[in-house]
Amino acid sequence: MTERAPIEVTNLDRYGSPELLWSRPRDLLANSHKGTDITFFLGTVRPDGRPHSAGVGGLWLDGYLYFTSSPQARKARNIAANPACTLSVKLEGIDLVFEGEASRITDHATLEKTAQMYREGGWPAEVQGDAFTAPFSAPSAGPPPWYVYRFTFHTVFGVATAEPSGATRWRFDG
Repeated sequence: MTERAPIEVTNLDRYGSPELLWSRPRDLLANSHKGTDITFFLGTVRPDGRPHSAGVGGLWLDGYLYFTSSPQARKARNIAANPACTLSVKLEGIDLVFEGEASRITDHATLEKTAQMYREGGWPAEVQGDAFTAPFSAPSAGPPPWYVYRFTFHTVFGVATAEPSGATRWRFDG
């Protein structure tokens, strides 16, 4: 896959700051798996319409975000019923909210690549069949196997919390 670029950029800043460059969050995301302690928050919708939020370990790979879930977890069951969701994260100097859809990944090459990135970040994930296994995971993750999901975002909102200031919306092709 090739890196995705925004197709539309909108400056949301009311105080005269210029639009934020997409390279700022993209570069932070590209290095976020390398030993940093960053939690992404996945927002899904239950079948009855009530919201659900859960912390997940996100990875940036080739312009997409990836995360894992036990098939029995509420988030995985919600995604199976309705793949529309959000991912939010606080990075150094910028807060981001992604809107898009999650889909389960089963192709071996992508599973191997994401497992390697998780290992580089300290989680000893291994591919087993079409999912991950490891000697441990988050306390609330449940037992293996863990499914891998690709989050394809169409809209990202960024609010800078450090200079250069600003607020921007980026739109992408799905």
